This record gives sequence, C-alpha cells and structure tokens, in this order.
Amino acid sequence: MFDWNQDPHRRFNPLTREWVLVSPHRTERPWQGQIEAGDARSQPDYDPECYLCPGNPRAGGARNPNYTSTFIFDNDFAALKPQTPQDRFERDGLLIAESEPGICRVVCFSPKHNLTVANMEPCDLRKVVDAWVEQYGELAARPAINYVQIFENRGAMMGASNPHPHCQIWSNHTLPNEAAKEQAAQTAWREERGTCLLCDYAKLELAAGDRVVDQNECFLSVVPFWAVWPFEILVIAKRHLTAIDGLAETGRDGLADILKRATTRYDRLFQVSFPYSMGFHQRPTDGERHEEWHLHAHFYPPLLRSAAVRKFLVGYEMLAGPQRDITPEAAAQRLRGV
Repeated sequence: MFDWNQDPHRRFNPLTREWVLVSPHRTERPWQGQIEAGDARSQPDYDPECYLCPGNPRAGGARNPNYTSTFIFDNDFAALKPQTPQDRFERDGLLIAESEPGICRVVCFSPKHNLTVANMEPCDLRKVVDAWVEQYGELAARPAINYVQIFENRGAMMGASNPHPHCQIWSNHTLPNEAAKEQAAQTAWREERGTCLLCDYAKLELAAGDRVVDQNECFLSVVPFWAVWPFEILVIAKRHLTAIDGLAETGRDGLADILKRATTRYDRLFQVSFPYSMGFHQRPTDGERHEEWHLHAHFYPPLLRSAAVRKFLVGYEMLAGPQRDITPEAAAQRLRGV
C-alpha cells in the first residue's frame, strides 16, 4: 500500500502550476556533504563600520541621518534606475532584450545594528509594516512602476551583505517572472471557479491543520503542501486582500505579529539566527483592480538538518525540477513544537 509519508511522489503547486518531487525515504541517508561554519560573533547595538547604522557614511558616500526608527533611502547601488531610456533589441526571435527602468530602495528596520525580526519589539515591527504600506502606495502611484517587490535576505548564507536589520524594495516597469506565474495561476482559478485560489487554500489548510504553523486573527502561516525548501513558510491573509495597502490597523498589527512568530520559531528550531529570504507577493501596480490577487508572503530558508547543514538546489533540481526530502507535514510539526 502506498505511504504518503514514506514513498516518493509529486505535489502540484497551484500558484506556479509546477510540480515538486517529494522523497521522504531520503531523510534516512547519511550526510557527508558540506558543513557550514557557524558564526558565533555577537553584534553590538552600533557598529562604526556599518554603512546602515545611524550617522555613518554609506558605501556610496552619503551619510545616514541619526535616525531613531525606520529609515528609507534609494539604494546607492541600485539594480534598476528610474531614468533608464526605453529601448528594445530583437534578432530572429532568439536574441531579445528590453530596457527596464525602476526604483530600488533600502528600508532599515531599526537603528540598532544587532536586531532581527525575531527579536524586535512588536511596536517597532509594526513601524516596519507601516513603512512597507507607505512605500507600496508611493511607488504604485508612479506611472512607470507596474510591480513593487518587497523582500528581505536574512543572513550571510542568503547573500545578505550587511547584518543590520533591513530589507529591500525593487519596483519594476514590467511584471517579474515569479509574479507573472502567480498572476496567471490566480487569474485562471478565478475564471474557472469564480473564487480566490488562496482564500480556498487557506480554508483547506485551516480545516486540515497538519501543515499549519501559526495563526492570529488576520493571518495564517503554513508549510505549503507544495513546499520546496525544507522549512518553507507561506503567510496568507485570512481576509481577501489584493495588496498590503488594504491592511487596516488590526491587519498591520497582525502582520507584524505573524512575522515575529514565524522568525522566532525558526530561531528556536536549530537554536540559531535562522537565515532566509522572505518576500511579499501582491497586486501589480498597473492601475487595474486585480481581484484575482491575494496578499501573501513566502519564507524560503535554506537550513535542512541543523544549523550547519543546508539544502542546495543542484543537479536534478537545476536540470529537471525541485525536490525535497522531509514532508511539509513533518516540517510543520517540528515548527509547531518549538
């Protein structure tokens, strides 16, 4: 008899309409691969060498003000530039390139250098949520901006160049790949069924319970049925909201709370400041209503077995498709238990 907890199988991701291979029996294999070196260095409240700390010069030459709350500035080394001229190149349908204007910003969460989302006070984390809402609205109002991507890379393992608590906001003229896939899937679901894909999914997960990690009045966090990363978390608004600008006061408090809960559970799991990439997916800013969209956030953390063993997307995953060993149900159970 087939055992979903032990036998290899595929799971479908309705947000991207892609499959992930699940191989639970591989959790028994011995590990002789790379072991990550730990970083036991404690960070001070203020680092005179940090280019994000208050009053310090940044890498681009500007000096930060002596800020006392959140601090936002245009990225000194932006991947996108607002004054990029329009141009397009194409040859034989094979060589295609387009210019891409945009705006990139940095949001410092706090003046304290040694904080993470997990150890910030809820009232201070709420100020970060307010900054996200403000930035989304301000950038969305610009005619050249059609998508706003808010994301945080936490930890050197995820490519963060500075430990100071901060995130980035990249706003594009065109819809990026992952958002485009999710838009197509959510649009198709709404057209075919007349309902919202993630509203339906949230109800299903709340009823099942075995992949739920946490919840509050406004948000639900789960290890999604189709998760690729071992301890991946999907944060879903319980009410149908197309973007972060739809959050009222209670919803903003709820978002701050669920993010703190998720990151605190991560830190407790392996007793380490857990690395991850986190980002919001929400309504494009092209002026359309986009009722098919549902506000959600993805946490993609790389740790697999311990603080020293990470998952790599290589080999089969690069050449064929994503694969995971530990089931989402087992991952959620472990996260609930810490």
